[in-house]
Amino acid sequence: MSVYDKVNEKVLDRAYDKIGQIESKITVNNADTSEIIELNNAAGKHAVKISKDTLKILKKGIYYSQLSQGKFDITIGGVSKLWNIGTNKEAIPNQIDLQNALKHVDYRALQIDESSNTAMLKKEGTKIDLGGLAKGYIADEIAIVLANNDVKNALINLGGNILTMGSNPNRDHWNVYIQDPYATRGSILGSVKIKNNSNKSVVTSGTYERFFEYKGKRYHHIIDSKTGYPVENELLSVTIIADKSSSADGMSNCVFQFGLKGGMDLVKKVRNIDAVFITKDKKIYITDGLKGNFTLTNNEYTLIAN
Repeated sequence: MSVYDKVNEKVLDRAYDKIGQIESKITVNNADTSEIIELNNAAGKHAVKISKDTLKILKKGIYYSQLSQGKFDITIGGVSKLWNIGTNKEAIPNQIDLQNALKHVDYRALQIDESSNTAMLKKEGTKIDLGGLAKGYIADEIAIVLANNDVKNALINLGGNILTMGSNPNRDHWNVYIQDPYATRGSILGSVKIKNNSNKSVVTSGTYERFFEYKGKRYHHIIDSKTGYPVENELLSVTIIADKSSSADGMSNCVFQFGLKGGMDLVKKVRNIDAVFITKDKKIYITDGLKGNFTLTNNEYTLIAN
């Protein structure tokens, strides 16, 4: 998090406190504080009281699950847990366990009551996974904390979820760099130009982010809710540019599920969204709004005009 205004250090403390507050409620690693663990454990039994933050994230999860017709599904938690990708327990699941977990994937089982701030999973065994939305929501909330404390110019970076606020002090735009999916972390293939004061977020979903290899095959963390296996299509990564980081986060996960053509079609249906698609054959496709605002710097890749 980089702030380009003179502010009291307590402002940054408030921002980091907000991160901790939200993470404690939505983590799946601490049963003492997690509302998501409580909700998952109560599946098929009763409703659970939740905070406004958790309620808002769950609502976004339902929205993107509906938008993607269930291809992205926030009740994928049981399946994700079997794979454990990104941990030291990652492994290809037992087929019987996987098929059983898939039976409990259905975002329509999640009911939210805003009047009472409660949520319920109607089907026993259903488990929420907010991995595709949490960082984006937190980035948006940090921006609100900063803005409420007179910060006008800042760059928020939560593990690759980028959110620009106001102006870059060094030029008339922000450059957000795009990772080369075939190279080591930090290797760049190009950049997206974000105009000053446009307050945009840039988020990427890619097969290179979290994965493991077994017998020469790569298994990445973006799971197909229908098969229970990592999504297989021509894409290596999708980068979404949106007004909100939660929107960019949700859309990047949805769009990746559809592949190049379906993903392009989905982006066109949603207002104020642009995208960069990188395919396995090293071709880059961009939406109309990025023409003149995307720079390719790696000559191993080809930029395809639409």
